Amino acid sequence: MTQPHNQSTASPAPTPKELREQVEQTRQELGQTVEALADKADVKTRARVKATEVKEQVAVRAGELKAKAAGVAQQVQDKLPDPVRDRAAQVAEQARTKAGQAGQLWQEKAPEPVREKATLTAQAARGNRNVLLAAAAGAAVVWLACRRRKG
Repeated sequence: MTQPHNQSTASPAPTPKELREQVEQTRQELGQTVEALADKADVKTRARVKATEVKEQVAVRAGELKAKAAGVAQQVQDKLPDPVRDRAAQVAEQARTKAGQAGQLWQEKAPEPVREKATLTAQAARGNRNVLLAAAAGAAVVWLACRRRKG
């Protein structure tokens, strides 16, 4: 006892145009799936992307730490008594003078590859001048404190 076929309950057969559209949509989905799988399989590119992300995070963190160090250096300088600050400035000037003299001698005597590496290092030190000055001021304070205890 089969029921007669009712047109209203059965879906009509798709037209050739609809079939072509379905095939095209399936091709696009398949292409996207293959592309996604290829991306997952490309370990070298994924590693490069991850390395770039980590590099950017490190750069941000380094900037934060540099700003924090500069703030601490400023606090240390603000707390130093004037005579200590003046003496630290004198010592720093003497150090700059001696460093200039040593640099002249270095330029005359050192081989070229060594000079290039030293130049890069000096540029990095100049970029962190505030931190170096704070360290020099701290060293001067320690030196003066030790000197007072002995005398």
